[in-house]
Amino acid sequence: MDLNLLCFILLVLTGCVRSSPNHHHHIEYCVLGAGPAGLQMGYFLSKAQRHYIILERNQGPGSFFNRYPRHRKLISINKIYTGRQNREFNLRHDWNSLLSHEPDLLFKRVSGEFYPPADAFPRYLAMFATELSLRVRYGVDVGRIRAVQSGSGRSYVLTDQNASDYSCSVLLVATGLWVPQTVDFVGSDLVEGYESISTNPDDYRDQAVLILGKGNSAFETAQSILGRASRVHMLSSSAVRLAWQTHYVGDLRAVNNELLDTYQLKSLDGLVEARLEKIVIAKRKEQNHRSCGRKKTERNGKLYLTLTKYVQNGSVVSGEELAGHHIDNFPTRKPYDRVIRCLGFRFNFSVFDGSARLPPSENAKGRLPAVTAWYEGEDAPGLFVLGTASHSRDYRSSAGGFVHGFRYTARAVHRVLEQRYHGNRWPSITLLTTQLLSWILKRVGEASGPYQMFEVLGDVILLRGSHCDYVEEFPIQALPQFSSLSGHEVSSHGLLVLVMQYGKKKIDYLGRSRAETDWTKAWRSNFLHPVLYFYDRLPTDKEMTLRPHSWPLPRPRALHHMIEDFLTEWDGPVSHVQPLRRFLEHCVQTDLRSFYADSCFRLSLTHRKPPLFCRQRYLQQQGVARRHRQPQHAHAAGLIAAERQAGPAQSDPAFPSFLAQAEASVSSGLKLDL
Repeated sequence: MDLNLLCFILLVLTGCVRSSPNHHHHIEYCVLGAGPAGLQMGYFLSKAQRHYIILERNQGPGSFFNRYPRHRKLISINKIYTGRQNREFNLRHDWNSLLSHEPDLLFKRVSGEFYPPADAFPRYLAMFATELSLRVRYGVDVGRIRAVQSGSGRSYVLTDQNASDYSCSVLLVATGLWVPQTVDFVGSDLVEGYESISTNPDDYRDQAVLILGKGNSAFETAQSILGRASRVHMLSSSAVRLAWQTHYVGDLRAVNNELLDTYQLKSLDGLVEARLEKIVIAKRKEQNHRSCGRKKTERNGKLYLTLTKYVQNGSVVSGEELAGHHIDNFPTRKPYDRVIRCLGFRFNFSVFDGSARLPPSENAKGRLPAVTAWYEGEDAPGLFVLGTASHSRDYRSSAGGFVHGFRYTARAVHRVLEQRYHGNRWPSITLLTTQLLSWILKRVGEASGPYQMFEVLGDVILLRGSHCDYVEEFPIQALPQFSSLSGHEVSSHGLLVLVMQYGKKKIDYLGRSRAETDWTKAWRSNFLHPVLYFYDRLPTDKEMTLRPHSWPLPRPRALHHMIEDFLTEWDGPVSHVQPLRRFLEHCVQTDLRSFYADSCFRLSLTHRKPPLFCRQRYLQQQGVARRHRQPQHAHAAGLIAAERQAGPAQSDPAFPSFLAQAEASVSSGLKLDL
C-alpha cells in the first residue's frame, strides 16, 4: 500500500477518535431523578464523600411540582410555630423540609403558608441542591436501564437520549410516580385526563361534570370548580377514605373535601360507586332525525354514563342502551358535559429492560415496584428504590410515599449502603443500662423518624448486660436481617424494639370515648403511641411472615404499650414513666431506679450487690446529690444534655429536666419498690 495513502488513513482515524466525545461514564452511585428523594440521597452520599451523580431529565430539580398538583396547592403541612426550638421535634410538623446538617435549610425559608403553593417546592429543592453543592446533571433523559454481569459483580448501565452510557455499581431510582394511571373501558377515549384539563374554573361554567376517582387529585379538581359547575359527580369503585379516620395521609384530606358538604347537604353534587371496568362513557345516537341525508351521532356533545351489560357495541349508544332506560332512578342518568379522569399516577417500568426488570408490587394495583424491606428491588441486587416509588412497603399504612416519610427511609437506605459496601456499621449510641429509661423517653418525646414512619422505622436496643447499644430508625420489617444490614450482633441478653403505632380497633374518631386515658389499659390506645417489643433473639423470616394480622412485628416475649397522650408528650410520672421503668426492669432483670448518694452509701453497706445505678454512679463517685445540686450531677452522669446548664432561660433544651430520672423516683412520692 502506498505510504502516503497509509498515512492519510491513519490521520483520518486518529482525527475521528479525538473528535468523538466520551460516551461512557463510570460512577459508583447513580441517583436517577432530582426530586426530593434523589436530592436527599445525594446529600447523604455527598456527606459520606462517595462518588455519585444525580441524573435529571429536566432542567431543574423537582420538575413534577412545576405541573402538579394542577391547582397549585400542596397538602403537606408547613407548621412553622410549634412553641418549641427543638429541631428534631419540629420536623414532626414540617412535612416538606429535607434532612441536612444545616439548621436553617428548611422549607419555611421559601414559604410561611400552612398549605404552601406548589411553586415553592421546586424553589426549595433548587436552594437545597445549590447550598449543599450536590452533583446534579440536568437534561439527561435516561431511556434504557440494563444490568451487566462481569467478573467484578453486577452493575447497571443507563443510556440517555444522546446514546451516552452511565455505568454504576449501585443504582438508586428516585423518579417518583409521574405516568398517569388509566383504566381501559368502553369510551375511555372520550375522557379528559387530570394531567391536561383546564384549571380555569370559568371553563366549567354551568357544566355538568363527572370525575372518575375519589383521591386527593379528584377532590382537588372538584373543589376548584364547585362554584362554577352546575353539578359535580364523583365515581370510583370504593367509598371515600378520610385521612383523619384512616391515619393515612394519602387518603382524602380535609383541605380538599368541600364536596362532601355539598353532597350531604343535597346541593346537586354527589358520590357514586361502580367498578370502572363495568362502565361505559358514550354519546347518544339521535333518534328519527336526519340532516342532509345522514343520521347525527351526537347530541350537543353530551356524554352519558351507562353500564357494559346494557351496551351492545361501541361508545355511541341508543336510548335503549342507557342505564336510565332500564332503571328509571339510575343515579347518573342525566348527561354530562365533561368526564375527567383523576386516578393518580404509576411508576414508569418501561425504561428497564429484561435484565434489570423490577416486578410490580401486589400492593397499589401494580402501580409500584416490588422492593425488599430494605428497599432493594426484588431480583435486582444493587438497585434500590427511593421516595414515592418505594411506597409499596407501607402502602396505605404509613408515610413512606411522602416527603416527611421517605426522607427517613432514604437515610435508612444510605446506612444499608454504608454497611454493605464500605463496612461502616449502622450508627449507634452506647448507653449504660441505667440511662436507657431516660433515652427512650427522650426519643418518644422528640424523634421525628419513628413518629412519621410509624410501624415501619423503629429503634432497636441491643441489651448487653450493664450497657446497651441504641440503634435508631431501622426498618423493622427487615429485623430478621438486622445483623447483616446493620453490622451489629445481638447478644444473649436480647433486644428491645421501639415503634410508634396506632390502635387497630375501628372507633368513632370524634366520639366521646375515642381516647384511652387509663394507663393500666394502655394496650387499648387508639391514637399514636409508643410500643416496646422485647425479644431474646432476632425473629426469623417465617415468624415475620406469620405475625398476627396488622401487627408490625411477631409476638414478642414481652410487650409494653405506653398510654396515648393528648399532647403527644409521654412524660407523666405515673401514666408513662413508672410503667415503662417496670417493664424495662423486667426485661433487663435489674433495678433501674436512681438513688441519692446517701442511699447508695447505705445500700452499699447492707447489700452484697447494690443496685445498678449505685454501681455505675455512686461507686464511680457520680452519685446523685440532694436537690440543690441535682442538675450538675445529672449532667455529670450523662443524663442531661450540655445545653441544660444554661438554666431555665434556655428555651426547649434537647433533654428536658423532667427526663432526668436520677430524681424521678425520689421526687414523685411514689412507692417504686420491686
